[in-house]
Amino acid sequence: MNPSSAVALQIPDLPQPLQLYVHGERDQFVSRRIREEGVWEPYETALILQLLHPGDVFVDVGANIGYFSVIAASVVGDEGAVFAFEPDPDNFRLLRANMALNDQQHRITPVAAALSDTTGEGRLFLAADNLGDHQVYAGEEDRPSLAIDLVQGSEYLQGRLRQLDLLKVDTQGSEYQVIAGLMPLLSNLQHSPRVLIELTPHALRQAGASGRALIELLAQLEQPMWIVDHIEHRLYASTAEELAVWCDNWEQVPQNRGFMNILVARMD
Repeated sequence: MNPSSAVALQIPDLPQPLQLYVHGERDQFVSRRIREEGVWEPYETALILQLLHPGDVFVDVGANIGYFSVIAASVVGDEGAVFAFEPDPDNFRLLRANMALNDQQHRITPVAAALSDTTGEGRLFLAADNLGDHQVYAGEEDRPSLAIDLVQGSEYLQGRLRQLDLLKVDTQGSEYQVIAGLMPLLSNLQHSPRVLIELTPHALRQAGASGRALIELLAQLEQPMWIVDHIEHRLYASTAEELAVWCDNWEQVPQNRGFMNILVARMD
């Protein structure tokens, strides 16, 4: 793991000062950006701060080193809760260390597993220089892998939470399986959660699903859909059919690795 010294986060409007241990030079993406700029994905960070409130419940699927989990825990406070799922052992050790560093052990429940549509054993295929790009499926690259636990989301969370206010999913292509596993729980909640999720048609196809299938599944939540514009720092209203067609078109070009983040939420 060999983390560097703690980095102070440079994020406006944080309820409290926060620091994070990050990976060393091996990680050229999430940890490097936090180390150099004190922030990762500034607009998504601002959205999470906007969408969460004291007492809320936040579920972080693909928690990495705990960046969004620690931020969320600072917002939801002692009356709220955070569940952080991360299957990679090195990332998970930093997640636990960052919980302790920011005195968030009582607010965050860390789970060393990948959420899926089934419970059992899986494999995590490891990226070399992007420690947030591990995959739970064998893709086109020849990657080393390790055994991990898979957890069906509804089975795990049923009885552990009374509500779910914001769900963040970033799992490098296995988002369909994550949402499919959570749907029995989500459909029984009194209020559907807001969902912030990555949409990568190529990776979804490699994982055995498709962008259209994920959008159609999310449409069952019966909430508006928004494209998250990380350049202009704004949300663009869209529809399930528009997003599904976008996925269909991108899948026609095999080398296309394009992605976007979408928000499924009522914003009033």
